[in-house]
Amino acid sequence: MLRDKRGFEHTHHQASFSQEKEAFLYDLEGKQLVTLTASYEELTESSAVALAIRLGLIQESSHLTCTEIGDGNLNYVFHIYDHKQEKGLIIKQALPYAKVVGKSWPLTLDRARIESAALIKQSEYAPHLVPAVYYSDTALAVTAMEDLSHLEIVRKGLIAGKQYPHLSDHVGEFLGKTLFYTSDFATNPKIKKQFVKQFTNPDLCDITEKLVFTDPFFNSETNDFEEELRESAEALWADLELQAKAAELKRIFLTSAETLVHGDLHTGSIFANETETKIIDPEFAFYGPFGFDIGHFIANLFLNALSRENEHEQQHLFDHVVNIWATFKEVFTKAWKEDSIEAFSVSDSFLETTFDRILKEATGFAGCELVRRTIGLAHAADLDAIPSPTRRIQQKKAALTLGKTFIKQYHTVETASDLVALFQPSVKE
Repeated sequence: MLRDKRGFEHTHHQASFSQEKEAFLYDLEGKQLVTLTASYEELTESSAVALAIRLGLIQESSHLTCTEIGDGNLNYVFHIYDHKQEKGLIIKQALPYAKVVGKSWPLTLDRARIESAALIKQSEYAPHLVPAVYYSDTALAVTAMEDLSHLEIVRKGLIAGKQYPHLSDHVGEFLGKTLFYTSDFATNPKIKKQFVKQFTNPDLCDITEKLVFTDPFFNSETNDFEEELRESAEALWADLELQAKAAELKRIFLTSAETLVHGDLHTGSIFANETETKIIDPEFAFYGPFGFDIGHFIANLFLNALSRENEHEQQHLFDHVVNIWATFKEVFTKAWKEDSIEAFSVSDSFLETTFDRILKEATGFAGCELVRRTIGLAHAADLDAIPSPTRRIQQKKAALTLGKTFIKQYHTVETASDLVALFQPSVKE
């Protein structure tokens, strides 16, 4: 028997699903154990079930159901559930193209390897905040993982008006631990450079480089927005000061291999309820700047705040913005004082300058995310779901204004409260 990192037992099968497949179960340290090898084929609901049964991850039963639940842009996601045992399983498969565009946009299947490796690495530091990985298969581009269907996607919950009191506590803890422990502050530089190679993710970084940092700032074919926003978009494209700052931020993204970032940390990549939080989908993971994930998450909190009717409804989102930064700093500082291997970490001023830089860069990244979610290829449902067309356009214009403000002023931000303070003037313009 094999046990995965969380103690789940698996039989070491010759899974006959495919004869030439490279596949892995995981031992107690999260190390990959090669079981078999296979060529790529797209899964269906029935073949996903067959794979799960043959791997011993679920028992064959007449009570099994399988539903393709993927509503993302890049992958298939199958939810397999045994109604008699009340046990579920998720099988995620990367497609060799971007699902949101089609086969005209080919993508590497290696992102499935990166996603499973990132989840395992993150689980070393925050096991209660990521789904357990049971199995991965590099050739089939499959990851089998913990069923989180008892939770809900945070973006959908926020749009429905729900609150998650521990959201920023948990996300702040996740970021404080994973970003610190995968950086040079806690990892031997030689080993860290090996991790940089392991998590090199050119295809998905290219998506971010184009769709977040480049295309929204120009009249690009990938942009997607209502005609009523054209004047605002054209003003943005003509803003040379804005473009210079966006170029700075893109350069930071391209060159700062500081730590293992999630790479796509928004409210649609988080499952939660009132007490529990799980961060999913790190297929964009790579070694990048400390502030990237923080900025992305904060931007998506502000996107939901923009969809709210008044400041009273927005307040808990503002509280999350302030608290995620406070929690991140607290967790990071504790790790810094206890586990830093950096000789200069004895300097409190070095820590403070590090935080200052991270917050400033996070602010700029948040601005880029606000702009791209408004006029770029992949929108945020928070704004798109506003029922009134007039108000929807109004709030999208506000999102562009807020994004531009964050980008232009990212060097001046000193506290997370400064971000909240910039919100109201931007919305009222």
